[in-house]
Amino acid sequence: MGAFLDKPKTEKQNSHGEGNSLHYGLSSMQGWRVEMEDAHAAVLGLPSSLDAWSFFAVFDGHAGSRTATYCSQHLLGSIMDGTSFCGDDPAAVRSAIHAGFLRVDEDMRGCPDRSGSTAVALLASPRRLYFINCGDSRAVLCRGGRVQLATHDHKPADPVECERIVRAGGSVTVQRVNGSLAVSRALGDFDYKCANGRSPTEQQVSPEPEVYEVERSEDDEFALLACDGIWDVMSNEDACSFIRSRLQLQDNLEEVCNSLLDTCLHKGSRDNMSVVLVCFPNGPKVSEAAVRQEAELDRHLEARVEEIMQMEENGTPSMAEVMRVLASEAIPNLPPGGGLASKHGTIEAVYTRLNPHGEDVDSHGAEGGGTAATHLLDVLRQFRINHRGEYRQVLEGTLSSFCQPCDSPNPDEGDPEGTAPLPESVTGGDMRGCSGEAPAPPTA
Repeated sequence: MGAFLDKPKTEKQNSHGEGNSLHYGLSSMQGWRVEMEDAHAAVLGLPSSLDAWSFFAVFDGHAGSRTATYCSQHLLGSIMDGTSFCGDDPAAVRSAIHAGFLRVDEDMRGCPDRSGSTAVALLASPRRLYFINCGDSRAVLCRGGRVQLATHDHKPADPVECERIVRAGGSVTVQRVNGSLAVSRALGDFDYKCANGRSPTEQQVSPEPEVYEVERSEDDEFALLACDGIWDVMSNEDACSFIRSRLQLQDNLEEVCNSLLDTCLHKGSRDNMSVVLVCFPNGPKVSEAAVRQEAELDRHLEARVEEIMQMEENGTPSMAEVMRVLASEAIPNLPPGGGLASKHGTIEAVYTRLNPHGEDVDSHGAEGGGTAATHLLDVLRQFRINHRGEYRQVLEGTLSSFCQPCDSPNPDEGDPEGTAPLPESVTGGDMRGCSGEAPAPPTA
């Protein structure tokens, strides 16, 4: 757990479909992780006379893929078990979703596997959209060109979540349940669901979903479901802006999803990445003006790469050096939300054409396997992602602890979804309580 590859696996699994006035595309990529632990589901037309309903979901597994895979195959059936949605009564649907999550979680309890998974889903009826979340994957609804709705991440540092964790006998250490798990709600993870006398929703880690119900609107453009590998490096607004801009260039939703994954990879995401894009009838359409603008941007980037490579006095610059020069410039009309990272593939193609016999290029920031400096930057980037919101405070506390005499072992590599390896001498010790804040660095 927590191990990374020397180079990311960028091959993608894709699918798409159309029905019920919706069309969707999905993409998943292993990325830097040693294993692919994500799963997904997409169903157009549900059984039991619910042909006009659809279901989409992303499952982000941790400590293995079994829970995520099981949920992708059985969660929808568990929600629909013995329940009819024919009347589209919001209260009945909410109740069925809640019961379905608890049922599928209990069905897995006897399994020897100890993995877990977050779940984010969209259940779409002809009149309503039900966004469902359990964990720190996220769904956003873009309506009228802006973010209309975004689900709430379930993290241990959240006061409500932390209070439940502590009451169930756990603690929150450096924003993790018992210093280990980075999410406070999940399916599976039964090592955190052992408090006697407490209901499933009162355990340290709860399988209870949060359900958001909204009336459908003609202004609805698209819904985006994604694991935290996306949200670690993109805000809700940036992701929606980027998707809108890509939909104005092409109507191939698989390729739009692929471009989002590639952009997040080049923005520094080190996790598995999975995304489902569901477009409504009035979503953005291909625009000739947008296509022309993108072509002009590509020509500008091609010319600049050629100029940079010709101006270098010390031989052919590395791909990383070319990117650094471009990043320092005010380049007009870069994709909103994606920036220069979203054009990495275009830039690399030009670089490779001009330098076909050069050293192997690591298109993710290093050459020939990388340097110590590159690896240090990767570690710091991941550290910032893991402790976003309190990065500076945690880093100062960590560095201060290293400056003090200590017999603790060296810290190992961390895992955003699994066991946190830093010893108490590094993390600042136990944070039992509900503030969710990192310990303050020692005063001089």
